[in-house]
Amino acid sequence: MSRFAWGFVLALLLCVSLVVSAPARLLNLLLPPEQVLMQGFGGTLWRGSAGRALVRVGPGYLHLGAVRWSLDPLSLLLLAPRLTLGSVRGNQVVSGDLVLRGSQDVDLYEFEAVVAADLLRQFAPLALSGTLSAQLDWLQVRDGLPYSGAGRLVWQNGGWESPGGLLPLGTYAMSFHQAPEEMLQAEVITVSGPVAANGTVELQNRDYRVDILVSSQEAMGAQLEQALSLIAAPEPEGYRVKLNGEF
Repeated sequence: MSRFAWGFVLALLLCVSLVVSAPARLLNLLLPPEQVLMQGFGGTLWRGSAGRALVRVGPGYLHLGAVRWSLDPLSLLLLAPRLTLGSVRGNQVVSGDLVLRGSQDVDLYEFEAVVAADLLRQFAPLALSGTLSAQLDWLQVRDGLPYSGAGRLVWQNGGWESPGGLLPLGTYAMSFHQAPEEMLQAEVITVSGPVAANGTVELQNRDYRVDILVSSQEAMGAQLEQALSLIAAPEPEGYRVKLNGEF
């Protein structure tokens, strides 16, 4: 073999070695910096970890804690990095596959997340307790809005932190389905608890519609009824929460 051929083989092996051992911190070059922040990298780009990770959720950030991931090398050729990740922070758990297609475009597959319900305070002045869990078969987000997907959201051991103390409400589930470019439609049901909530939620681009009946076989309490009266209309069966608008 000629000197040129040996030099080419050695250069190729060196390039392969550099690619295989690429440090984990290079993942920052693939992630949108305005959406994801990571620190304390370990391992390689293809299978690595970060000691601290934050993801922008609404006006604030969701702290994921320590994160581990694996990156599909072939996905880089398609300019759509695909990662399998997992993180645990106390009772908070996030795991699944995601494909990054842009700063506001992402696909989630077999994705699960469990977070505290008070995360909703970043979107609205709601003092809620309990945990929120999501089991997503898939979800495609385009321009920051749901494009298609199917899954289930659960609010477990939900409660309202009223001025007079914590009021237990119950456990509720919302199953949703959305065909590409069609309206997202969801059904809300009550799993258990003293306060029942049943109805529908619809989302078309930024337009939303909510129609939920809140009822109870027992007296709800003056504070809860007063709070419901601000957003709902009284009916013989309970209170009808009927909202529509744009966010």
